[in-house]
Amino acid sequence: MQRTVSIVPVSHRLKAPFRISRGVKTAAETVVVEVVEGDLIGRGECVPYARYDETVESVIAELQPPVQALRDGAAPHEALALLTPGAARNALDCALWDLRAKREGLSVEALTALRVPDRLITAVTISLDTVEAMGAAALVVASAPLIKVKLSADEPAARLLAVARAAPHARLIVDPNEGWDFATLDGLKPILSDLNIALVEQPLPAGEDMALEGYDPPYPICADESVHTAEDLAALKGRYGAVNLKLDKAGGLTEGLLMLEEARNHGFTLMVGCMVASSLAIAPALHLAGSCAFADLDGPWWLAEDYPGGARVADGWLTRPAEGFWGDGVTAAGLWL
Repeated sequence: MQRTVSIVPVSHRLKAPFRISRGVKTAAETVVVEVVEGDLIGRGECVPYARYDETVESVIAELQPPVQALRDGAAPHEALALLTPGAARNALDCALWDLRAKREGLSVEALTALRVPDRLITAVTISLDTVEAMGAAALVVASAPLIKVKLSADEPAARLLAVARAAPHARLIVDPNEGWDFATLDGLKPILSDLNIALVEQPLPAGEDMALEGYDPPYPICADESVHTAEDLAALKGRYGAVNLKLDKAGGLTEGLLMLEEARNHGFTLMVGCMVASSLAIAPALHLAGSCAFADLDGPWWLAEDYPGGARVADGWLTRPAEGFWGDGVTAAGLWL
């Protein structure tokens, strides 16, 4: 059957600025791939990430060869083989999973044998800001069971304590986004040990995390920027106790499934994460969430407006998208603009 493929950049305005140690964004800049066979449409979304020298333009350019291959009749695995792990392959891979589900009339849940929770706890993120602003932001989401706190090397203790005092019942994920050195991490150990810390995520730059070898604090250190694909996992043992599985780094759900199995084999605690993105990016990641101890899938919560029928986040709980949104093997009217 003849295929048509489109690549569309989509910008989603955020409801508030999102700040981390590397910078600030006011919109989620995404790329959406649509693969069409007859009356069936498979969709996938990625978020190009400047940390890895990705832009909307570079992702669109990277997608041209595999897209042309699909138009010329290549098999999905042949087209995907033209891409390296990263955002571009994620968008195409997820679009092909969605299309396969519709073609076969089976959900991705059935195809992977991984149950997607109808509702689950997701971390909600407190963006990096002044001490006072972070405390105020935490007060707004104080009922959430799990809060992620973005930090830098500037006043990390004061910022963290402000959040902890405003939301005393929440577990905390501390995320400096590679913004600390080992002295900062170790110096904060007494404070971190006294708080309800679920994870400390990627405290050191990815190229400097050998300093974590043998370090054993009373909370797991979680790899994020240090892990992209299943091949990275073996080298992380002894440095990290947990890993963050992100489809935009792995290059799609196909690699995400391999990572899930390999990470389990190595005994890592698992978290599934996301970029600031729409529900179209979150829906595939939900297929990993039921097998992970933690989910950090609040990307759509940051958007001023998500797609109709998308995931909902309220009080730190995420409700899966409506049937027919992605990967259900059915097409539902009224979900897409």
